[in-house]
Formats: sequence, C-alpha cells, structure tokens
Amino acid sequence: METIAVPEPAIADVGGARLAWSEFGGGEPLLLIRGLGTQMIEWPRAYVDRFVAAGHRVIVFDNRDCGLSSDHADEDYTVEAMAGDCVGLLDHLGIERARAFGISMGGMIVQHLAIGAGERFSKLVSVMSSTGDPALPRPAPEILAALTAPVPGGFEAAVEQNAAHRALFGSPAWPLDEDVRRALARRALERAWRPDGVARQYQAILADGSRRSRLAGTSTPMLVIHGAADPLVPLAGGEDTAACAPGAELEVIEGMGHDLPEALAPRIVDRVCAFFSA
Repeated sequence: METIAVPEPAIADVGGARLAWSEFGGGEPLLLIRGLGTQMIEWPRAYVDRFVAAGHRVIVFDNRDCGLSSDHADEDYTVEAMAGDCVGLLDHLGIERARAFGISMGGMIVQHLAIGAGERFSKLVSVMSSTGDPALPRPAPEILAALTAPVPGGFEAAVEQNAAHRALFGSPAWPLDEDVRRALARRALERAWRPDGVARQYQAILADGSRRSRLAGTSTPMLVIHGAADPLVPLAGGEDTAACAPGAELEVIEGMGHDLPEALAPRIVDRVCAFFSA
C-alpha cells in the first residue's frame, strides 16, 4: 500500500498546541483527522488522490502528541481540546468553513466538532469510531491486550509490535502482506516514535466518556462509516454513533476491519463525495 509523501511540513500555532500540517490540491477544504498515535504520513495515497481529483483541498496534520506536532507531557488534555486544535488549524489557514473526515480517535474528534463547532463544518464523516458509551461491546480480550501491551524497549521491537498490530486490527478481506506492514511501521516510527504521547492520547479517550447525549443536540450532517469486521471498535460503535446524531447516515462495509484498505478507496471516497454533494 502506498501512503502519501509529505514534504517538510509547516507548523501552525493553534493556541493549545503546535501542529505539523500539509495540504494537497485545491477547492473545498477537507480536513483529514488521524486516529490514536498515527501520523499524517499514514494516509493511503489512493484516498488523498481521489479526494483531490474530486475537487478538494485536502489538509492533513499530526494530532498533538504525535508525529512532528507538539509534546504535551506536562498537561492532561481532552478529546474536546484536540477538536479545538482542528478549529485552530482552520483559523490559522483562514478557512471559515470546511468538511472533515476522521478515523477511529479522529472520528471521536469529528463528533466533538459536531458538538462544539458545528457552524464551522458543512459535513462531517466519522469512520470506525464510537460514541464512547460504556455499555457498547468491547474488543475481544486478545485485541484489548494488544492495544494496551507494554511498549517494547528497543526500536526494532517497536517496529515488529506496530507491524503485528496492523495485522491484528486490519481488514480480513484485504490483508496486508507482512513485508508491507513492516515497511509501513518502520516508515512511521523512523519519522516519530512517541509512545508517551500515544499513552496520553489514550487517556484522553478514556476520560471523554459517552458522547451519546451530546451528539443528540447536534445538527451538522454526518456520515458514519464502519467495517462489519472491525475487531478493535465493534460495529455497534458505528451504529450507535449514527443512531445518536440526528439524521446521520450509516454505511457498513463487509470485510472491513480497523483500517483503510487501498482497494476500498473508490467505494469510500465516492460515497463520501456523494454525501458531501447531497
């Protein structure tokens, strides 16, 4: 799988954080928001290119405590604050209104954008995410154990752990070859290896609690996309998100796990663009 090539990123001071960011194409602003501990260089090129071809100015960035963005070792922060970073990035770029597409933790950030900054977004897409309601099904024990396993002591061991996670969490219908997984893991960790930042992001997720009642008061149109075979965030999380956000649309994809398979780029991007155009 080919991921995007990001030149030396620009840095935006958004008040609460300093975000490394880059952009592709021109047209309607579209903010792509990554998940827990993952960097902007991990967006599959097939998705970004297709969004650009559809007339979007695609804006990618590293969340706080990840990649080349600022370290937040001396503070506790919330998912809501990370949503504030997104609004701050739009302000920095002089963008009054945009669209957003967020995966996993990025979907949680998207939900907070709907809750607290809906006027800044015309359409929102939450992918492979959840409302955070504690009554929802949890991952299988072996999946949860992998997610919370101790960080290996050396770089090479960290690469192997990251590559193994990609197999464990990925789409059973579109598995990645072992050498591809290892190459993706190595590229990401050579750019930035920040396990402490991942831990702080995870704490922000745990502290956020349920967004069900808060989503009920939102009005920004939302599309929810979820894989039927997601082992990390079970399908019930996406179904609950769509049920709680008024008027939300739900797209369930058979065979999709907790990743963005290159083969699904035409289906997912075309579905999202149809939603944007409606």
